[in-house]
Amino acid sequence: MHTNYYFLRQLAPALKPQLIGLKLMECFSQDRDELVLVFAHARGKVNFYRPFFIKATLRPDFSGLLFPETIQRARINSVDLFENLYDQPVIDVRSFLNERCLAITLEGGFTLLFKFFGNRPNLLIFSDDAVIDLFNNKLAADTQLVLSALDRPLNQSWEAYEQSGFDHRKLFPTFGKLVNAYLEEKGIKEKDESGKWALIQETVRQLEQPRFYLTTFQHKPALSLMLYGEPIRQEFTDPLEASNRFFASFMGQNTLEREKGEALRLLEKRLKRTKASIDANLQRLISLDESVKNEEVANILMANLHQIPESPGARSPEVVELEDFYRNKPIKIKLKTDLSPQKNAEHYYRKAKNEKIETGILQEQIENRELEVQQLQKQIELIQPVESLRELRKYLKKNPIKEEKAADGTAPLFKQVMHEGYVILIGRNSKNNDLLTQQYAYKDDLWLHARDVSGSHVVIKYKAGKTFPKTVIERAAELAAWYSKRRTDSLCPVIYTPKKFVRKPKGLAAGQVKVEKEEVILVVPKDEGLLKTA
Repeated sequence: MHTNYYFLRQLAPALKPQLIGLKLMECFSQDRDELVLVFAHARGKVNFYRPFFIKATLRPDFSGLLFPETIQRARINSVDLFENLYDQPVIDVRSFLNERCLAITLEGGFTLLFKFFGNRPNLLIFSDDAVIDLFNNKLAADTQLVLSALDRPLNQSWEAYEQSGFDHRKLFPTFGKLVNAYLEEKGIKEKDESGKWALIQETVRQLEQPRFYLTTFQHKPALSLMLYGEPIRQEFTDPLEASNRFFASFMGQNTLEREKGEALRLLEKRLKRTKASIDANLQRLISLDESVKNEEVANILMANLHQIPESPGARSPEVVELEDFYRNKPIKIKLKTDLSPQKNAEHYYRKAKNEKIETGILQEQIENRELEVQQLQKQIELIQPVESLRELRKYLKKNPIKEEKAADGTAPLFKQVMHEGYVILIGRNSKNNDLLTQQYAYKDDLWLHARDVSGSHVVIKYKAGKTFPKTVIERAAELAAWYSKRRTDSLCPVIYTPKKFVRKPKGLAAGQVKVEKEEVILVVPKDEGLLKTA
């Protein structure tokens, strides 16, 4: 939680008296993903007068702020940054409502903004409301951020909680993994709605109190605003001290702890995902078993063809009510109006065939994933007692724990996967889908999307002179299915076509397009973690 909104909103007022009145003396980087800011009252011949240092780590896998008492600048491999801002006094330090950002405001309308968005942390330089410079220029989307639009007001009332379907994650997106894990441990899923709301309110009160705890979460040191996990040291009241102690603990992990913790984290993440998949498949099987079978509907239609009225052109009504001779009661059946009653029955027979295929796939998936659960649990049991780095690495060499690798090259605006040497790009949201399809996809790239539902645009980058292998199309289709509203379906139809047949006419909403000459492939939804990198 060291970059969480609730921590930053307490860090900002603690930094304010430390920085206001000081000037930005220099900013430099000695590492690709780190930079140092030096603030002081005055610049001496050799040193600065009463300096205050901020060291920012902005790696995709880890980011945060450290406030060391001293920093020795290297004589080589050190680069000066943002020199046009030197000697500008600090006039304010602030956080942003429901956002993981911290800003240091300088005279002259300049702002240094630390942005801690997931795996895309960065330092942005604003002049008034617009971005004029970046620390990590590869994060091109950061140039579109507007300073005055960063505050994110959220309706977090009981009424909004009701409207969200009692899903606290929609109302409190700033909670993060640690707080959500805390709520699960407190049994939020088992409580009634008023009990859930009371637990949420009590959690918010804890997050708003200036208390900080150094704990272990998911086998890594963590800075928490509540007593959760395995405590390393309890209770700091100064956020700067808490941040420094957290960094010391995180960086002080020995190699065995770090590699062992990462292996266990990946295994537990995969175990949780596999169990969730089993539950979803079981729910789908129950749903199929309890619902009226498509074959039964087709038989009812065929037995009552003479009772179904037809309009001119052998068209059917939208809904027909017939006698269900399986259950001895009336049943309402939806029909396709552009088909005859007999063709509608044939349509339900085809659906019945797919229903049987789906049932078989679901049962096979459950068996495979139950076996996977046993294997994952066995791996965790074998790794937990290991006390030798050599023994751990020997085991992991024989039993590698793979996590999907990101593709290289294209701007990291999208989820990226490599399969059999092909780059697959996945849109993150509706606006990001437009960016991917309209600006980063070329006419010969292959474009995919789950059929008839909202979801991510997926693009396979074209290789000159080569046709797209069927296996690559299948993998990309699995990803398109996973990143759509059909994620929990056992089978999902996915359309694909060269990007040149995808258009965005004027007036369509973000993410919406018109597709021509598409083909359809039927796949099982799978995410990156379930795919092996080629």
